[in-house]
Amino acid sequence: MTHTRIRFHSLLAMAGALASALPALAVELTPPPLENKAYVLMDDESGQVLASFNPDEPLPPASLTKMMTSYLVEQALKSGRLKPEDQVLVSEYAWCRGTNTESCMYLPLNSHASVIDILRGIVIQSGNDAAKAAAEHLAGSEPSFAQLMNKEAQRLGMTKTHFVNATGLPAPDHKASARDLAVLARAIIHDSAAYYPIYAEKTFTYHGIKQGNRNALLYTDPTVDGLKTGHTSDAGYCLTASAKRGDMRLISVVMGTSSAQARADQSRALFNWGFASFEKAQPAAANQTLQAVPIKEGVKDTVNAGIAQAWTVLVPHGQAATVKTSFQLNPDLKGPIAKGAVLGKVLATMDGKPVAERPLVALEPVERAGFFKRLWQRILGWFGK
Repeated sequence: MTHTRIRFHSLLAMAGALASALPALAVELTPPPLENKAYVLMDDESGQVLASFNPDEPLPPASLTKMMTSYLVEQALKSGRLKPEDQVLVSEYAWCRGTNTESCMYLPLNSHASVIDILRGIVIQSGNDAAKAAAEHLAGSEPSFAQLMNKEAQRLGMTKTHFVNATGLPAPDHKASARDLAVLARAIIHDSAAYYPIYAEKTFTYHGIKQGNRNALLYTDPTVDGLKTGHTSDAGYCLTASAKRGDMRLISVVMGTSSAQARADQSRALFNWGFASFEKAQPAAANQTLQAVPIKEGVKDTVNAGIAQAWTVLVPHGQAATVKTSFQLNPDLKGPIAKGAVLGKVLATMDGKPVAERPLVALEPVERAGFFKRLWQRILGWFGK
């Protein structure tokens, strides 16, 4: 199947979550033709989707599931709930029995392994035993851990995902979309920065058994530094990967390819196309006044407004200068106004079409006016002044 249309989206940056995508731009580019069930190419910094096919189709994610398992371990380490040296029991339920039908860390039955070794076993070796052991350690059982996975998926804005287990072994209701997996990869990169280098490690040896990372791009492209492979007969060959070239990082997800070589080749093709086709544009700078917003019942008649954080979007090469901004204000803005209060939104546009948006916030506080000024403003309002 050949996919020739590209759609630009932006995700509104909110604390701990990603907002929904904006309408597509009129600009069209041609991504490489790919044979798979779904794919997404996303800008890491903004969450902007540069190219996609079936991005919201719930599909079997195979071991891409383990990104959520590792993410929850990493967040428990980050919060202090777990320590790297904590010991994890390998129960009979978690233990791999030496079968060739699943990937394993080959943890001995009833042994203990450190949390950091378990994390490496999940990320590098894709060990089902490591994932199950982590699930039991954090939640008491794998079904209880799946509930934690789904709760976290909901918090991150993964709207087309439902987890049944910690491993990605086939189950009828165990599904995730390509877009959701890109959102999860972005969360790992940003929220688990201390542990993200593990995703680039090429080998891990445990209990005398050395295994290599199955992400072939780690061996062939020095700009790739993660994330996770997956494969089952139902899911096909899948890969979530990330690459950084210069000041730009992209995330790719390919699902349902025909071979390990195909998933690597298609991910590489998406990266090469994305980095070659786009450049950064800055619609507005952070903490600079973009507009004096009229307000009622304030000691001042206007409040200086702008964006709170640095903002970049990706646009086709040579078109950064064409990005414009416009504003949509919330109705009936009244004092008092707190610094950081959301007053509306800033829209970045190209050729009059939306590219991305950010909250328009107050850059200063404005106190409520006294009684007589409020009364005078109402009188002026009655006369249409």
